[in-house]
Amino acid sequence: MLTMDVFKQDAFSAISLTEAVRRSQTIPGLLGTLGLFTPKPVRTRTVAVEVKGNTLNIIQTSEPGAPRTRRANNKGDIRDLRVRRIEEASTITAEQLQGIRAFGSETELKTLQKEVAERQQDIIDDLSTTKERLYLSCIDGVLRDADDTVIYDYYQTFGFSQPAEIDFNWSARTGCKKFVANNVKRPILRALGGVAPAGMRIMALCGDDFFDDLQENGEYRDTYKNTEKASKLLEDTAFESVEAWGVTWVNYRGTDDNSKVAIGVDKVKFIPVGVRNLFQEAFAPAPTFGFVNTLGQEWYSRIVVDKDREEWADVEIESHRLPICTRPEALLQGNK
Repeated sequence: MLTMDVFKQDAFSAISLTEAVRRSQTIPGLLGTLGLFTPKPVRTRTVAVEVKGNTLNIIQTSEPGAPRTRRANNKGDIRDLRVRRIEEASTITAEQLQGIRAFGSETELKTLQKEVAERQQDIIDDLSTTKERLYLSCIDGVLRDADDTVIYDYYQTFGFSQPAEIDFNWSARTGCKKFVANNVKRPILRALGGVAPAGMRIMALCGDDFFDDLQENGEYRDTYKNTEKASKLLEDTAFESVEAWGVTWVNYRGTDDNSKVAIGVDKVKFIPVGVRNLFQEAFAPAPTFGFVNTLGQEWYSRIVVDKDREEWADVEIESHRLPICTRPEALLQGNK
C-alpha cells in the first residue's frame, strides 16, 4: 500500500530529484543550444558587475625632455544585479495514487518514480520555454518578464543608448553587401572593440516575412542565377538558414503560436557569436538549508508533502538565474 511515507525514500530527496532533472532532456530552444551564455554559478542572490571604461586616446607628439603624457586611471563602477526565480509545481494527490498497483516486474515505488519523472518533464518543458524567452529578450539588451515588464534594461544599466532599428527595405534594396557591412558588421565590430575574436561570426535571427523577403531581394537572387546553385532559389528554407554578405540569416522558430516566444514577422535581431563573456548567466543557490552557501545550479527539484492531511504532494522545480548582456551596444535590430 502506498502512503505519504513513500516520499521519504532517497529517490525523492531534493538532491536526487535535482540530479534527475539535470539528466533529463529539455525542449531545445535555439538560443539555448548556441552556447551564447557563459554560466556563472554564485553563492549569493546579488551579482556584482564591474563597469570599467577602456577608452583609447590619441597621444600628442612631443619633444624629448618634454613632460610625459599621463594616462588617467580607469576607475571601475560596480552595478549590483539581483537574480530572479522561475518556478513551477505540479500536484500529485492521494486520489491519483489510488490507481497505482504493482504489475509485472514493476514495483509500486518504480511506478511512482515514473509518475514523478513525468511531472518533472512537463515542468521542465515550461521552464525551458521560459528560459528561451528570457534569452530572446536579453539579446535585445532589455531583459523582460513573461508579461513584458522590464527586469533590467542593460543599456541604462551600463550607460548606453539603444541603437535605432535598421530599415532594410528588401524589396528595393541595392548594394546589399555594402549596406550590410556599413550598418551591421562594422558597427558591431566597432562596438566590441578588442574583444571581437578573429573567428567571430554574426547571426541574424529573422521573423518569417523578413527571412522570406530577404531571399526575394533582386541582388540575392542574382547571385544564384545562371550558376550551378540556381536550384537553391527553389528550395524550401522555412526555419532554416542562409548565408549572405558575411551574415548567417536564420528563420527563428519559437513557440507554435508564434507569439509566446517569437520574433516579429518583419523583424531581425543580430547577435555576435563566439565573443567570450558577451552574454553571461548567473545561477544562485536554492533558498533551502540543503543548498545554503553552495554554488548555484541551473535547476533545483524537490517534493513538498501535505503534512497535515496527507492528501497531496507537490513536485516543484525552480531556478534562480539572471541572463546578462555585458555589451548591449553591440546588439542591433532591424525591420524588413
